[in-house]
Amino acid sequence: MNVVVERLILGDLETNCWLVSDGAGGPLVVIDPAGDGEDAERLIEAIDERDVAVIVLTHGHFDHLGSVGPLVEVSGAPIAIHELDAHRITDAAPAGTGGALFGYDHVSPPADRVLHHGDRIDAGLLALEVLHTPGHTQGSISLLGEGHLFSGDTLFAGSVGRTDFPGGDARTLSRSIAERIAPLPDDTIVHPGHGPDTTVGRERRVNPFFPRA
Repeated sequence: MNVVVERLILGDLETNCWLVSDGAGGPLVVIDPAGDGEDAERLIEAIDERDVAVIVLTHGHFDHLGSVGPLVEVSGAPIAIHELDAHRITDAAPAGTGGALFGYDHVSPPADRVLHHGDRIDAGLLALEVLHTPGHTQGSISLLGEGHLFSGDTLFAGSVGRTDFPGGDARTLSRSIAERIAPLPDDTIVHPGHGPDTTVGRERRVNPFFPRA
């Protein structure tokens, strides 16, 4: 299967929003529809007439969900997020989306589906496995399928997500990377929540937060 991955960089924090499909005309999985206002318009324009199977949030922070509401209105797609972050997305407080800490009021409609480690997201021929990768938040997830890993704010090119916000824990994040991501093949393409793509192999070599053999 020829997975198609499209990136839009949305919002003031330049969040990567991913549109993923099976390359055979199947519906989209939209991961982390960020920003608001003009960003939401850009996202909806990029989706065009394509069906959206599901909107997946890799975690519940404000900079990853500002366009969820407008996208739901247009597409009718359900919202999915790990059960431990589902409470966050409807409240801008520090223990919610965290937007109030930075002057943002971004929230999302409530989740339609709560996810757990090992669950599967299906869209046409595409199947993405849910990996629970806590540390940035308690309910952070990564999505794995066909040699692609959508890592949210767990793993970046050369770095990792912050752990100093409510629900963050550096030791837990290190364990998530060691147990969930480090065992993946070196050629696994990593699509993070911010910044450029990388591979598991590259991070194994250069990322100071990646476990060494």
